[in-house]
Amino acid sequence: MLSQTILTGVRVLRTEARRNFGLAAPALNKASDPIQQLFLDKVREYKQKSSGGKLVDSNPDIEREIKTELDRVAKQFGSDGKTDMLKFPEFKFPEVKVDPITQSAN
Repeated sequence: MLSQTILTGVRVLRTEARRNFGLAAPALNKASDPIQQLFLDKVREYKQKSSGGKLVDSNPDIEREIKTELDRVAKQFGSDGKTDMLKFPEFKFPEVKVDPITQSAN
């Protein structure tokens, strides 16, 4: 009885180990497909270049174009020039005074 329980436990462990290896294998740094490896290399390169929320490999022309577009959008949506258009707006709803309903005594 005990030996049969041990054999069943070994089979389950072997199956679980095989499944876990199958899930962990793609997480390894080596890619079997050369296209996949190129993609991973580019993602790692981009991660190294990106810092502080700024554009990667930008030049003054691109920065000027972004500023022009942000100004156009701000004008289109009625910004006064002082409002940060990249921040989510804050809404304030004033409390509305409601007159109570009076019931007539019948």
